[in-house]
Amino acid sequence: MRQLLRLMKPDNFEDISAVLALYRPGPMGANSHINYALRKNKQQDIVPIHPELEADLEDILGVTHGLIVYQEQVQRAAVKLAGYSLGQADNLRRAMGKKKKEVLDKEFVPFREGMRTNGYSDEATQALWDVLVPFADYAFNKAHTAAYGMISYWTAYLKANYPAEYMAALLTSVGDDKDKMALYLSECRKMGIKVLPPDVNESADAFTPVGTDIRFGLGAVRNVGTNVVSSIIATRDAKGKYTSFPDFLSKAELVVCNKRTIESLIKAGAFDSLGHTRKSLVEHHESAVDAVVGVKRQEAVGQFDLFGGLTEASDDGLVGLDLNFSPTEWPRKELLAFERDMLGLYVSDHPLAGAERILKANSEQTIAEVIDEDTADRLPVTIAGMISSVQRRITKQGASWAIVVVEDLGASVEVLFFPKSYELLAPHLREDIVVTVKGHVNKRDQAISVVGADMMVLEILDQDLATNPPVTLNTTWDKITEPVVTELKRVLLGHKGECPVRLKLRNRDGESLFALDADFRVRNDVAFRSEIKTLLGAGGVD
Repeated sequence: MRQLLRLMKPDNFEDISAVLALYRPGPMGANSHINYALRKNKQQDIVPIHPELEADLEDILGVTHGLIVYQEQVQRAAVKLAGYSLGQADNLRRAMGKKKKEVLDKEFVPFREGMRTNGYSDEATQALWDVLVPFADYAFNKAHTAAYGMISYWTAYLKANYPAEYMAALLTSVGDDKDKMALYLSECRKMGIKVLPPDVNESADAFTPVGTDIRFGLGAVRNVGTNVVSSIIATRDAKGKYTSFPDFLSKAELVVCNKRTIESLIKAGAFDSLGHTRKSLVEHHESAVDAVVGVKRQEAVGQFDLFGGLTEASDDGLVGLDLNFSPTEWPRKELLAFERDMLGLYVSDHPLAGAERILKANSEQTIAEVIDEDTADRLPVTIAGMISSVQRRITKQGASWAIVVVEDLGASVEVLFFPKSYELLAPHLREDIVVTVKGHVNKRDQAISVVGADMMVLEILDQDLATNPPVTLNTTWDKITEPVVTELKRVLLGHKGECPVRLKLRNRDGESLFALDADFRVRNDVAFRSEIKTLLGAGGVD
């Protein structure tokens, strides 16, 4: 669809309506979609169905560049050229759709007679009939395609003018489909929209726009029910924002103070804004929950001791409990693994961030392209990504095979290694390695997988990700205004990491290269690069 739109270059609503009618198996099988695009842009001559009919069909087919695109055009042609009434024309359309020879032969007689009466030759009549009959089987109702086209226009307008609001709504609509959610998160990164992790002080139940960013909803966190989310939000509204982890437990209702629920929120990053590391919170959350639950249960049954438990002297609300939070955090790989486990996908970062060029160099298609519903069955493909799971199976004949999930930054797909290929590759099939896989598309029951024929481990990738090469930002001297500098600082500080940053400034006399302070080291991931490109332009970062 995207390729067709690029070829067509739509510039009016008729084009949007037409592309929806043409992008289906019937018209595509007749190459009507390509012919429409080429004729629209004057790259293909408009050939009339028959010279006798050219002038009389102009007002019917002119808007679609000489092609029949809609059912209504079939009916209008029958009315104008063969003298049919609207009711007769609709009956003709239905008869054509049935594709029964005896029915078509019967319908052709009054059609030919009507054409003769209006002065058309039998040759012209047969030429028109030969075009109408096969088309009627897949013709689309213009009222339907125009309605779909209007919805497409609305959504395109919203995406272009309210990107954060639109993508937040889109992500919420696919909350139960992790594959689509991963695809839309990847689209957010490309659009320069930062998707923020869930936060007990900021999140609603669903995805919400926050300025130009999107905040993950608490309802998406594993093991966190709607009653817990509602309670967290209601308490926040009634008692004010949570100032620390102990303050959260002190304010929270008993239904929230469940160890598994709290651990899930921690691993999802929902307490990051309170200033504690996820690792330290996981280490202390059980004792903290135990300490506060007893008090809350006593309160619930009216046994709360006014001089024990919670006192005004304690800002934390957890008297006598030593919560010595360590500043140490989990390694990036482990932190992201927990995040994915709780949210179903990577949000704050991705293990493959920074490796886009390597993945592209070792693949012919992205995984999103492979799993597109329009991808042809048995299409040869070469993909690259990280193995996220391996399921080893045994056939009825006792042969071993495996289902391996491979994911890149935008999507994931199951790769099936059947006994022949599995025998050669079995020792190399393990999680968290980056590979390139050759195989073909396997479409079964509307599900798409890849049958793997060969696989190679990309050893160089680990070295590439382990280093922190400098990032060079490119722009011109005249663009470095105070607002741009302020925004640039915000972007750099919002993506803190280990990669040093250099700024290359150009003018007519040449270019100058500046090394930025160590405080501005960044994590060179997709989100960072997207924000820089939005600020400095497509060539803003090497």
